[in-house]
Amino acid sequence: MIKYKWTINQMNAHIEAEGEQNVIFTVHWTYSGSEESGGKMYSASSIGAQGFTYVKGEPFIPYDNTEAFEQVVIGWLQSALDETAMQANLAAQIAKQITPVNEDLYFTWQNPPVPPVPPVEE
Repeated sequence: MIKYKWTINQMNAHIEAEGEQNVIFTVHWTYSGSEESGGKMYSASSIGAQGFTYVKGEPFIPYDNTEAFEQVVIGWLQSALDETAMQANLAAQIAKQITPVNEDLYFTWQNPPVPPVPPVEE
């Protein structure tokens, strides 16, 4: 089962706008999924930035450096983005890692293996 997670990397805010302080206008995010299969961990992620506009008179939630406020911001993203489609995309990426359909092939004479580093003698 894939576990999905939002990470808020950064937020851009107007110092003051529409009579409010720290009005967030862009949220930079990462949405990731990970799954263990066969004793190995597989993961995929998407990154992006989502813009927001505060209109005077609408409910305003003041910025707070807390996990509770992080959940508010994640709620904004979930309302603005198609989380179901994002999950499907990440699941497809992980499935291809677990059961690859392509591989990389090389001409060994063009890309010789890196020689091992000899042990240091003391």
